[in-house]
Amino acid sequence: MPSPLKSAKLFGLFLDNNKCASYTARMKKIKLAIVGVGNCASSLIQGLEFYRKNRKNGGAKEALGLMNYEIGDYRPQDIEVVCAFDIDKRKVGLPLKKAIFQAPNCTQLITRNISGSNVIVQMGPILDGVAEHMKEHPDHRTFIPSNKVPADVVKILKKTGAEILISYLPVGSAKATEFYAECCLEAGVSFINCIPVFIASNPVWAKRFADRGIPLIGDDVKSQVGATIVHRTLAKLFEDRGAKIDRTYQLNTGGNTDFLNMLNRGRLKYKKISKTESVQSQLSERLESENIHIGPSDYVPWQNDNKVAFIRIEGRGFANVPLHIEARLSVEDSPNSAGVAVDAIRCLKIARERKIKGPLYSVSAYLMKHPPKQYNDHQAKKMVREFIERKRKD
Repeated sequence: MPSPLKSAKLFGLFLDNNKCASYTARMKKIKLAIVGVGNCASSLIQGLEFYRKNRKNGGAKEALGLMNYEIGDYRPQDIEVVCAFDIDKRKVGLPLKKAIFQAPNCTQLITRNISGSNVIVQMGPILDGVAEHMKEHPDHRTFIPSNKVPADVVKILKKTGAEILISYLPVGSAKATEFYAECCLEAGVSFINCIPVFIASNPVWAKRFADRGIPLIGDDVKSQVGATIVHRTLAKLFEDRGAKIDRTYQLNTGGNTDFLNMLNRGRLKYKKISKTESVQSQLSERLESENIHIGPSDYVPWQNDNKVAFIRIEGRGFANVPLHIEARLSVEDSPNSAGVAVDAIRCLKIARERKIKGPLYSVSAYLMKHPPKQYNDHQAKKMVREFIERKRKD
């Protein structure tokens, strides 16, 4: 039997090894690729820097504004952007830490001091990423396509060791979304589809990712506290309290390139489906199409990245007596999205470590408007917690 002194030394070594293991886990990075260096990408990158700095300072802001500060072994500051793609001549060829502040980006500033990134923004294929009407607007509000030759996306993903690609393409970019999904399949990279083009929720695409052993999350990212989650919550409240919804609308205005892009109503087919189904899914009895309207309303340039949502629900309560709710929500659109993306990235990382294949049903249900399977938000949150704690597989 070892002496007390020897036991103490062994115990000390055990503690030191545990510290080393913990330190090693903390040193692991999540290698992220970004498509679309717009407002959402800018907010995400600035936000990661915010949490990195506050970790060093040890302040109360360390976990401020996060749904989950730690997921598996990963905190926000463990996310490292290794490559980025865009089509705007003011961004392509620039270091990413400078490109995120170029026009037409107009989101609220979090920090200008982005440390440690030498990533250069690469030219991506334009395909259907730029709507024709965008050229009719001032340069500082719209996209200005570069004439550079598109880079070899698959080659760059492999060379940089990217594990996850997050897509912030403009709404309506169906061909471009499918192009980057194909690149992910070829490069073995996981895909987070933040726009309403159906990949994770399309059985054909979902099967292709599953067959390749690649996890993905989609489709159409919710905001942290945005119009969709507020509308869903109010609709569920009516259901849970025994009230009957007769009709409802959600009207949104904003001044960023997303709202400018969506002036072309032809690009909104899947957006309207995604947002409408997200609310309909909370109702035991679906509303007729003429009694539910959810979608962008108008582009107001001076709002910049601020989004204002107007929500109205009309219904009946006890003894068929009418009641209605009106709500107005004002949010900075892109940081609101980044607060969700930071969890999606980390959940996909642990899914890759666990060798999960195909869509993450729990995470997609909680973080996306049009997941492969809809659940109410309380249930989806519980499922995500179980996924993180290894109590469910997907």
